[in-house]
Amino acid sequence: MSTNIILHYSISAEYSTDAFLKTIKSVFDQTTKDLEITIITNKSSDDVSKQIADINSNSVKVTMLTVNDQNQSVELNKALQGSKSRYQLYLDNRIQQIVLKKSALELFNLAAENNKNAGMIYSDYEIMEDGEIKEIHLLKHHIGRVRDNQDYGKVLFFSKEALEDIGYLSSKIKFNAIYDLRLKISEKYQLIHIANRYAGSLYQIVSKAKEHNVFDYLLAGRESQIEAEEVLTEHLKRIGAYLEPGAHYTTRPKAAPNTKLKASIIIPVNNRPVFICDAIESVQAQTVKEVEIIVVVNGGDTDPTIETVKQYMPGGDKYDPSKPEVQLLVHDINNLGFCFNAGAKAARGEYYVQLDSDDRLKPDAVEKILDVYNSDPKIGMVIGSYEVWEKDEKGNYSRMEELPVVTHDEWTEENGRNNLLRIGGAGAPRSIPIALIKSIGFSLNEEPFARNYGEDYQMVMKISEKHRIGRVWDAIYEVVRHAGGTDHNIDQATIDRNDEAKDHMRKESILRRIELNRNK
Repeated sequence: MSTNIILHYSISAEYSTDAFLKTIKSVFDQTTKDLEITIITNKSSDDVSKQIADINSNSVKVTMLTVNDQNQSVELNKALQGSKSRYQLYLDNRIQQIVLKKSALELFNLAAENNKNAGMIYSDYEIMEDGEIKEIHLLKHHIGRVRDNQDYGKVLFFSKEALEDIGYLSSKIKFNAIYDLRLKISEKYQLIHIANRYAGSLYQIVSKAKEHNVFDYLLAGRESQIEAEEVLTEHLKRIGAYLEPGAHYTTRPKAAPNTKLKASIIIPVNNRPVFICDAIESVQAQTVKEVEIIVVVNGGDTDPTIETVKQYMPGGDKYDPSKPEVQLLVHDINNLGFCFNAGAKAARGEYYVQLDSDDRLKPDAVEKILDVYNSDPKIGMVIGSYEVWEKDEKGNYSRMEELPVVTHDEWTEENGRNNLLRIGGAGAPRSIPIALIKSIGFSLNEEPFARNYGEDYQMVMKISEKHRIGRVWDAIYEVVRHAGGTDHNIDQATIDRNDEAKDHMRKESILRRIELNRNK
């Protein structure tokens, strides 16, 4: 049952040689001694080799594998293929220090014995940040966990049989080696998660604290993103969930005969009287005037947003009959899917256009969206591009210049709807034919973990399976960040809940796609 433990002695490490030796000691101190060690190094190892020998009291076999600026796939293949051990335990300590708990290897081995079809085992872990220990609870694997940023931890236990079966790692993969590896293993073997309730983590990572930013993905390297898309695309092909360019497209449903307007801008809102004025006025400033605004207040009759909205209706001091009309719907249940469905039911426009209560449309947004619809009857949704703005406590707006216009150009005509399963969003604003909304319906939070989150993402996935998605590449929307926004200072529990919701939607989409391809 021997295990080869693979780790790095790296020039990229954010920790000292002494810290590295602490990692090595945690390996030597394992309660099971049936192991060998392979150290992948890209720095001089003469001094550290002697220090390792000094603490190797059980004469464990240690192999120093010197590499020269090779990618992770090549490095790992050399380490994996150079060992005959039944199991391979990989510590990705290239950047951060990792310390194993003494019983970690024994627990991994027992888990492998209990789960005969396990190809990869991963576990919850601890992070030591600024002297404080925080437990990280990972998500249980399923077919919908296809994001490239899905956290499986930094310590992974592999079956040698599974690695040989899939042909190890592809040497062509430069940036996404582990992503590619775990997708391939998941196609034939189980990915087992060892959970921790309390004091049950198998290892600790020593890390510098970093604040979560929902816009981090915008700054990711383009080459890495393209490679990750290719990795996912090949995975979808192997499991029968890949949608070929143009496959399954149908014509969008026609508008109802009594449709009077071009577009209905539906704005769900809860207790945001300070922001709703700017949102409404951005619609009333549209170059296309055959639009309406439907504000769906879901905070009940006492929501202060109601009185603010009434200012733009007949009798209000901001009412102007020459401008697009404002409808007001009031509900006492905060359910975004319900708000969208209720708004669509009341709509008199041919198309729904997204507008969050704290965001703004550019003046030509509706005009450019309609132009795209008119170009192809098979387009079932139009998605625009946006800028990121900030609103300070004094009510002043400023553009976040460090972030480029968000075009989501990872969406391509040929492969966008496949790549959608990997990424967290598709762009804004989104526009959908009202008739299609009535046919499909927004989620009402029936999905597991969904709490007013991801209902629009789910709609993109459903529509893209049977309709072409049109794009506006110019910025036609302004996303406004502020202290009360849902993407501001988001905590880990909320991140996990949101990931659970979207990954379940991905799972359902993958299963639908497999069925679509079977029946074509």
